[in-house]
Amino acid sequence: MQENAFDLITLGQKACEAKYELQALTTNQKNQALKGVAEALVTRCKEILEANDIDLAKGEAKGMHKGLLDRLRLTTDRIAAMSEGLMQIAELPDPVGEIMETFDRPNGLSISKVRVPLGVVGIIYESRPNVTADAFGLCFKTGNAVILKGGTDALHSNRAITNVIRDALKECNINSDAVQLIDSTDRAVTGAFMRLNQYVDVLIPRGGAGLIRAVVENSTIPVIETGTGNCHIYVDKYADMDMALRIIENAKTQRIGVCNACESLVVHRDIAAEFLPKLEVMLRSKEVEIRADEEACNIMLDCTQATEEDFGTEYLDYIISVKIVDSIKDAIDHINKYNTKHSEAIITKDLTRANLFTSRVDAACVYVNASTRFTDGFEFGFGAEIGISTQKLHARGPMGLKELTSYKYTILGDGQIRG
Repeated sequence: MQENAFDLITLGQKACEAKYELQALTTNQKNQALKGVAEALVTRCKEILEANDIDLAKGEAKGMHKGLLDRLRLTTDRIAAMSEGLMQIAELPDPVGEIMETFDRPNGLSISKVRVPLGVVGIIYESRPNVTADAFGLCFKTGNAVILKGGTDALHSNRAITNVIRDALKECNINSDAVQLIDSTDRAVTGAFMRLNQYVDVLIPRGGAGLIRAVVENSTIPVIETGTGNCHIYVDKYADMDMALRIIENAKTQRIGVCNACESLVVHRDIAAEFLPKLEVMLRSKEVEIRADEEACNIMLDCTQATEEDFGTEYLDYIISVKIVDSIKDAIDHINKYNTKHSEAIITKDLTRANLFTSRVDAACVYVNASTRFTDGFEFGFGAEIGISTQKLHARGPMGLKELTSYKYTILGDGQIRG
């Protein structure tokens, strides 16, 4: 694809042609194609990994942050997980055509509310080549054509995955323009893509705050905003401390470069003196830097005084902020002030306090006694996700199949006219 507006227009036209073909496919045809693509990803794993090695080498050469390198890196296991995600999508119910509601009017009209594809979905994303397969799978199952614009850092990986998908679709006699990749590195092309509203029905950004802000501010296409993740864990005064330590270790250190990793801790004052030294030992064993308020710094042996900015930062690094509070109300207020409305958790044995927390915290996902790392389409049983929506219109939380549909009304009459 060349770097000019004409090629974008052609790409948009191809996507529109493909969407009507996709909408005519049966559920079985879509499922068989998804399984074919899943098998092809595993069969051509070596080819994808070789392309990924090129991206990783370039990233390391320019000093890419280790958290971003982790997002970029593909392994045999991660490609197998991408394949398994497509297999799961194939096994899920097809939402397209679902009759959501029916009702009759006094004049005899019978009205049905029916689930339909969005049409053409555009996705702009950064350094996460697995998104290429996930986005294709979810869009394809729901009868949507998808146009992908990945980050320059993952160019070779995205190109290799897209080629595998398109080849597998051709093998199934399905229009390969169901998925198209903008592999231009020209920023002007990305800007033009955001204004391709005559062909693209919805645009979904996945990445850091800068990318999301740029898309929201510059797109003429309706945007579903997927947010960054300044995720908190609140350790209540009635917490099981051993459970809290296990959950925090998982949420913070299993993968640092993901949006559902824990970035901030809030601890009730009544248990701070006992809990924080244990927390410090665990975090230091994982080489996590602690940035805490003054009171917490006085309890722990080795931490840095937190700034106001620290409490609102998504680090994507081995860094965590810590805040001591007097009450669960103060914890909720602190979280609602600094969070990004992604995923928040409380550790407590008190069900009443847990219910208060879940009802008052403003976030797409709120956990009780579990890691924030579960905010994920695969873990929610969606097969994969198109992103984690942190807004409140159309979709919220992990976006699976149903979130990639809209609806229309079909009206059955027998000659009615309006008087």
